[in-house]
Formats: sequence, structure tokens, C-alpha cells
Amino acid sequence: METTNHRRNFIKTGSLFGAGLLLPQMYFASSPMSNLSEGMHIFGKREGFTDQISILVSMMDWMRFTVLRSVKGMSQKELDFLLDEESNSIGAMLMHLAATERFYQIHTFEGRKWGDFDKADTDIWNVGSRLGDRARKELRGNPLSFYTDKLEMVRENTKEVLKKRDDSWLMESTEFFANEPTNNYCKWFHVVEHESNHNGQIKYIKSRMA
Repeated sequence: METTNHRRNFIKTGSLFGAGLLLPQMYFASSPMSNLSEGMHIFGKREGFTDQISILVSMMDWMRFTVLRSVKGMSQKELDFLLDEESNSIGAMLMHLAATERFYQIHTFEGRKWGDFDKADTDIWNVGSRLGDRARKELRGNPLSFYTDKLEMVRENTKEVLKKRDDSWLMESTEFFANEPTNNYCKWFHVVEHESNHNGQIKYIKSRMA
């Protein structure tokens, strides 16, 4: 009976490991940055935010921590690395994340239609937002701080405004994704999952660097 139980536990653990369910705990435990923000793995109330916005901010903080950990210590050469002539560099993708958040600020905080952006914003963010050839040419030769400073600047503004919003605002909706009703909660969750998507690309590019 004891041997059978051990075998069952081994199979159960192996299945979870294979599914990736144990990897987050193991990965964070081994990370030198795992104590960067105490309590960051507990999603819930955050000082200065309403209950539901606190959960959103928890997710935003967790995902941003993950992205910054992926690029920690990267050199300018690594940030500019291209897998091929049609790929995006890690530096350009970091700028893309900052640009996306800035445009969602304008859309949700100011109540403006997507694309109704001032020239002052498009001059700064369009290259990163659209990526492609222009980004490959222009978003090069910058240190990591060039990108992380912009990410931090945009995020500080996001949090400053979210402190002035409440949960009823979070549930307000307009026609957006696929021209379907989409509330602000969904729009800002998309900002989070968008970072997750590009974090996967960042880690893949890192694995392919010579």
C-alpha cells in the first residue's frame, strides 16, 4: 500500500510539473529578485485603491515584475538583437509595452475613441506601438534604462489616475473589442495579458541569442 501511494504521488507530481503548474513557484523561489516587493504574490487590497481596482493593480504589478526580471541586466547589444530581418528587438517590444499602456490611458481615462491621440503622444509612442521596419531602425542603441524609465513613467501615471477612480468606473463599458461591449476592467486586463504575451517573446529571443 505504501509503495502504491508513493507511486501515485510521484505520478501526480510529475503530471503537475509537466503541465507547468509547479514552475511559477520554483521559478520565483530561485529568482534573485523574488523579494523585490513583499506580498506581491497576494492579489488583493492595495492602499489607495478601491477593492476591484486593487486586484487589477495587483495583476499589473505582478506582470510588470515578471517582465523586468526577464530583461534585468541586458546589454544594449542584447536589447537590439534581431532574430531575422522581420523580427522585433527586445528593446522595441519594451517600448511597445509602454506605448500600449499610454494609449489605453488616453482611451479609458480621457474617454476618447481609439486612435484619437494628440500629436504630442503619437510623436513619442507611434514607433513603439506599430513596431515593424521603422522601429527596427529607430529603436536601437539605447541602454535598458531608456526603456524601463518610460515603462515606469507611464505606470506611475496609470496608478495616479486609478487612485481617483472607483469600481463603478471599472465596470463602465463601450463598444471596443470586436465592436462588442467591453468594460474598463477588460481593457486594462488586456494591458496585463499583452505584457504576458510579449514576455514570452522576450524569453524566446533571449534563448536564441548567440
